[in-house]
Amino acid sequence: MGLIQIENMEFYAYHGHYKEEQIVGNKFLVSLTIETDMTKPSRSDSLKDAVNYQAAYRLVETEMEKKSHLLENIAKRILDALYRELDGIKKATIKIAKINPPVGGKADSVSITLSR
Repeated sequence: MGLIQIENMEFYAYHGHYKEEQIVGNKFLVSLTIETDMTKPSRSDSLKDAVNYQAAYRLVETEMEKKSHLLENIAKRILDALYRELDGIKKATIKIAKINPPVGGKADSVSITLSR
């Protein structure tokens, strides 16, 4: 087994519970870890035998463009898309962080992590 990690993908998106968040938007950082069997691609040196991390990035990007009220909803949609579109995923973990969240005080970010 091996891990593919795409760390701190940066998106500007319009997610949030409050109406203002869905109008003004915010910066989000998304990190993805995919557990997969790397035996075949490590021998063949062929992308067709591997989980394509460029395709994974595009799936994350597509889901980040869709407005949501909760980070949990975005994370579930991303995991659903990954398992639907990419073969060879044994386990995936997604972490989504909202930068400068509206929590009523100083906080660099708030994040959720979801695995399947």
